Amino acid sequence: MTQVRARAIEGGVVQPVRPLRRRLCLSSFLLAGLTGLILLVAVDTLLGQGRLGTVLAAGRAELAAPLLVALVVATGICERIWPAERRPVLARGHVQDALYLALHAVVVIPLMTLLSIGAATLIGEHAGRIELRAAQSWPGWLLIPLTVVAMDGANWLAHLADHKLDALWRFHALHHSQEELSVLTSFRAHPLMHTTGFLLATIPVVVLMPTRPIAPMIITVYVCIGTLQHANIRWGFGLAGRVLVSPAYHRFHHACDDQAVNLGVVLTIWDVLAGYARFPARGDSLTRTGLDGRPVPVEQDGSARPVLRLMAGQLAEPFQAQG
Repeated sequence: MTQVRARAIEGGVVQPVRPLRRRLCLSSFLLAGLTGLILLVAVDTLLGQGRLGTVLAAGRAELAAPLLVALVVATGICERIWPAERRPVLARGHVQDALYLALHAVVVIPLMTLLSIGAATLIGEHAGRIELRAAQSWPGWLLIPLTVVAMDGANWLAHLADHKLDALWRFHALHHSQEELSVLTSFRAHPLMHTTGFLLATIPVVVLMPTRPIAPMIITVYVCIGTLQHANIRWGFGLAGRVLVSPAYHRFHHACDDQAVNLGVVLTIWDVLAGYARFPARGDSLTRTGLDGRPVPVEQDGSARPVLRLMAGQLAEPFQAQG
């Protein structure tokens, strides 16, 4: 005899309860498992070398450098003086993204540091097959900029995959759900969103610079440029904005009805080459941001839960099956 399971009556109709396996998204758990494997490799490697604490401290110095902190504070002040969209200091979007900033500082920075080590360890095992030996004799003034540009291209590919592959979009959608962009939105990201980016960005480093480190300041400056693009400011960077991603350029990417443009992370060249670039012009109307239909729970919803519960729901959403 078949057992029928049901949940609460809604509108006088008994609604069936799906089995647990049908309420969960398998691909999200697979990505979580891959991330866990990379982290395990990193921790095992660093513990074997006795460098776990040292590397985590160095990662924090790169990804939470005083320069980045100063940039966030200064940009926040500029947002009050020259806002693209005027709103209260404690707008719901700002408060929610501040929570993600805290999560970034406590969880994501160590995660990103370990992902970089784990990816380098796994890919480095094949360095002999993929490294460009001739590059070892190239001068640093050529090799380092070339590697950074190649890393940016890898990050662009990872970002493209975030939008093209449903398994990755489920995690990336949280970032795009923000309807009140600010510099803090740079930190509004699911921790598992970073895995593919670090895997891909490690490849050009292994190919071009397997034995040379990239100066921490270069990484910090790269992160700073990537952070500034979410600012609630109309800055287009003038002529430099044809090469560097500006707040005005990146805002088009966060438009609620079309995110298939301006995928650049720091450089615009990949968008230009792929035909995805849309440069801002004087007189452009302000683009509304967020996601149509609000597929991810957002704080701007009038029935939104308390901020911490909402954050927990946003982080759990990719693991829940749709439909």
